[in-house]
Amino acid sequence: MTPRQGLSIVLAFVRKRSRIGFRRSSNSLVPALQMTVCAVGAYAFAEVVLGHNGPLFAATSSMISLGFSRDPRLRRVLEVAIGCTLGISVGDLLLTFFGTGLWQAAVVLFISILLARFLDSGTIFTTQLGLQSLLVVLLPIPDGGPFTRSVDAIVGGLFALAVTMLLPRDPRREPKVDVRGLLGELSGVLRECATALRGSDSTLAWHALVRARNCQGQLDSLTGSMRAAQEVATISPVHRRHRGELVSLREAVESIDLAIRNSRVFSRRLTSAINHTALTDDAVENLGHTLEEISDAVLVLGRALSARDPAERRLNLRQARDDLAAVATGLHPDTLHISRLEGEGLVLLLRPLVVDLLEATGLPHEDAAAYLPRL
Repeated sequence: MTPRQGLSIVLAFVRKRSRIGFRRSSNSLVPALQMTVCAVGAYAFAEVVLGHNGPLFAATSSMISLGFSRDPRLRRVLEVAIGCTLGISVGDLLLTFFGTGLWQAAVVLFISILLARFLDSGTIFTTQLGLQSLLVVLLPIPDGGPFTRSVDAIVGGLFALAVTMLLPRDPRREPKVDVRGLLGELSGVLRECATALRGSDSTLAWHALVRARNCQGQLDSLTGSMRAAQEVATISPVHRRHRGELVSLREAVESIDLAIRNSRVFSRRLTSAINHTALTDDAVENLGHTLEEISDAVLVLGRALSARDPAERRLNLRQARDDLAAVATGLHPDTLHISRLEGEGLVLLLRPLVVDLLEATGLPHEDAAAYLPRL
């Protein structure tokens, strides 16, 4: 590699990282402003109104409670406040027995961490409890007593909750973006299966399986953003009107989860069917066309669930439901000209996948399953 080529690679990497960093910073402007106002406000309140000297825990607890995590904020507020208070209590108790010093601090921290893990699995709770126990042993008691820091932590948490309740940002935004991305990936998995089938490419079918498995990360992210959005809609008067839509979206996500699981099983079975040449040319063409129709319907479903306008949402949901229902009525081995057992197994695996997707459009299970022809 020449120096010029090496420099080109470095510059390309820097440009890419700069674009990603700039986009990430742009998307974080509102949360950063909220965290700044919240932290400074909590610090000022604890110092001016409560008369605490240097109430750093008011500022830090508010930042931890807000943060950039998608975990529910109410849980984080409770973890900070309870962990801080309990940590001080444990630290004071152990200080009575062991006194102060480095080895005492090590013993206190070790016991505190184990106690925190025994009480709760939250990482913030463990960090707060251990940190407060350690500070009680190592630092002098602040003016007003050791539990002044607990009050500061509670003040910071309350400020974080107040910001969350008055949050101007629509809590539906992240779940809608996530669900559209997830359904776009599922659509890609199904289309890749159709391409693998028509090309008799078992390796490509295996790639579709890997792609379907990789959807789990997106699904976990979507689940987290759904929990956070529902919490905001519950405690915020501004966004309480969105609770019904978020409940419907959560139910759709549960059905999408099942559809993704079924897509993994189908992709795995498709690999075997291709290797054993289990389908005739007519069966390959019919099944490939069916997979492409499902893939197109999944994209429409993604547009429906991510739409902000209610009329657009209803229109796309109706189209997705009609398209999936049309596919479901033809999911019979005879209709698809499939005769061998392994090919019939593929059809049997597609049937529950389509039912799951129909349920994601809002249909009850019985109505969705009623579209399937009797075997």
